[in-house]
Amino acid sequence: MADLDTLVAGMPKAELHMHLEGSLEAELTFALAARNGVTMPYASVEALRRAYAFTNLQSFLDLYYAGVNVLLQPQDFYDLTWAYFARAKQDNVVHAELFLGPQGHTARNIPMATVFDGVLRALDDVEQKLGITSRLIMVFQRHQTEDDGFRCLEASAPWHKRIAGVGLGGAEIGHPPQKFARLFAECTKRGFRKVAHAGEEGPAEFVVEALDVLGVERIDHGVRAEEDPALVARLAKSLVPLTVCPISNVKLKVFPDLAHHNVKRLLRAGLCVTINSDDPSYFGGYVNDNLIGCRRALDLTRDDVYRLARNSFVASFLSDADKARHIRQLDDYWTSV
Repeated sequence: MADLDTLVAGMPKAELHMHLEGSLEAELTFALAARNGVTMPYASVEALRRAYAFTNLQSFLDLYYAGVNVLLQPQDFYDLTWAYFARAKQDNVVHAELFLGPQGHTARNIPMATVFDGVLRALDDVEQKLGITSRLIMVFQRHQTEDDGFRCLEASAPWHKRIAGVGLGGAEIGHPPQKFARLFAECTKRGFRKVAHAGEEGPAEFVVEALDVLGVERIDHGVRAEEDPALVARLAKSLVPLTVCPISNVKLKVFPDLAHHNVKRLLRAGLCVTINSDDPSYFGGYVNDNLIGCRRALDLTRDDVYRLARNSFVASFLSDADKARHIRQLDDYWTSV
């Protein structure tokens, strides 16, 4: 029988919490800067990587928003998207649901068509050439106003048929979910699936607000839900998924290290927990790095690992038939090795 880490690496899996702009590797950043004539504030790839020492979420976001300045042309967004999926293929990701934040680009006077045309063309090629399916989730930036969110929603109308859902990302502190109640109500009317970042740096009550005020069906992060036993019981009963990003949580000082992460406790409490990479180029860990890191640090069992993989499909926005197909493939893999 293969060792457990080998099983983890080889098993089919979905990734449900990955910011496309957060997969911009330092090497690609410099290549795009050279192609577009953008002057980098760092002398080398190594110097840029050394800057990835974050003290909190905001310190990361400052560098994150600066990094996107090299994305100027449709081909840049194509190359960014293709690069993530080429790397995800190595981790046996068979389905990915990507966050894309248009506001971070339109604020730089990049036309929305530039963003969507490059990304969507790449997603089509990825499915045809790499065999990985995908869904696109448009993320509203919570430090912006709700009116800015409405403008983003209207400007993205030509691509709504290709947008599976909407989300809420960015710094939680000072920006509770209820700030976007009207915007998410409108998204409900338009038939979008809904998710929201909550309960990472924000308190457990932000998770409750995301559920009750925004009506989301999936919580991104959600690790601080553990602070509210009634909420934990509610999440276990309702099976609202949590898209947890352990290495990201450690890098942003939510937990001191993976050995102190609560993902095992949440899983054992019956929650529908999934493991994801968040912003892998900045935090130094793709999905298999997260899974194997947790497996080792938390002594996850074979059953724990299987449940995490199965949850990744159950929690996805795939059709019931596609979910069942992927779970059968996971079961076949799991019993054959």
